[in-house]
Amino acid sequence: MIYDVAVVGAGPAGAAAALAARRAGASVLLLDRAAFPRDKPCGDGIAPHTLDVLAGLGVTGLTDGYAPVPALRLVGPGGAAVARPLPRVAHTVPRAVFDARLVAAAVAAGADLRRHTVRRIDPGDPVDIDGRWSARTLIGADGASSLVRRLLGYDPNPPGHLALAIRGYAAAPPGPVEQLIVTTRARWPAYAWSFPIGDGRANVGYGEVLRGPALSRAYLLDRLARLLPGAEPDSLRAHHLPLSTHRPPPGRGRVLLAGDALSLINPFTGEGIFYAVLSGALAGAAAIGPDPARRYAAALRARLGRHLRHSGAAAWLSRAPRFVDAAVRAAHRDARVFGRVVDLGLGDGHLDVRTLCRIGGELVTTA
Repeated sequence: MIYDVAVVGAGPAGAAAALAARRAGASVLLLDRAAFPRDKPCGDGIAPHTLDVLAGLGVTGLTDGYAPVPALRLVGPGGAAVARPLPRVAHTVPRAVFDARLVAAAVAAGADLRRHTVRRIDPGDPVDIDGRWSARTLIGADGASSLVRRLLGYDPNPPGHLALAIRGYAAAPPGPVEQLIVTTRARWPAYAWSFPIGDGRANVGYGEVLRGPALSRAYLLDRLARLLPGAEPDSLRAHHLPLSTHRPPPGRGRVLLAGDALSLINPFTGEGIFYAVLSGALAGAAAIGPDPARRYAAALRARLGRHLRHSGAAAWLSRAPRFVDAAVRAAHRDARVFGRVVDLGLGDGHLDVRTLCRIGGELVTTA
């Protein structure tokens, strides 16, 4: 049997791709080396923008049983802070739960899920997968260390465009139910987070952009302890974050890349689930018909092009910690600035002149 679409990787990007392709009437093979449910190192934050995309694919209920997180507290590298209600509530859902629910939705929609570690693809027409399966289009949604990306000849992200983070689970801190992000000037850009799950626990972690020597587990844990004193996490796992400031082409011929495999991690916040789901949905829709790589590139450009330019610019500006502190102060003074910053960091928002002027005014005031 020749499948219309084969998807390597059944995480959020792969499951969304499978759902979109099935909605277009395609036969879909969905491959993953792991069985579900399975743990996945991540901050576990689910922004409302992610749920919007999935609702458009006919999938709801993915956050059922997990209380909404209504607010965000952000501490800048110089100590400036803002705490406000989020424009729309977020959720924290462990990936062992979220991914299993999403892949179950893809299977319910008719995707053929197989547990298999892909080792070789031949990007012909049809695409051959390990000599066992064939597909008219293949979507690589196999994560930060994507085999499909390597087989297409694209190198991993270089230093400066790759982050490393460690996360675990700890008792949720007392006080308001809010997402907490604490940035630091040390080894900037870097930050720690604490995202309450709603069951008495919080997802906590620390990450920073890789620019020089490799970072040890002991170093990451020390930084986490300094920024979140009192947190005693277990289930610790580290993971790489390929940032969107260094993306390969989204596809070649009949092979496409989505999610982390395409380096779609927000360089401003490290958020990636929204990008994964959106790019997967666009790839799954583009996989049907002629010239899928061209159609997919056009869809990504139309949907995310402006946002990626603005998030890249924000990442460049935030190389100066004082810019981040100015943005935090502006967000503290102005709810509209806060909303813009949140949408830029968690969804597909962009900067506007008013926001930049507010931040610029804070920079001038403190110069």
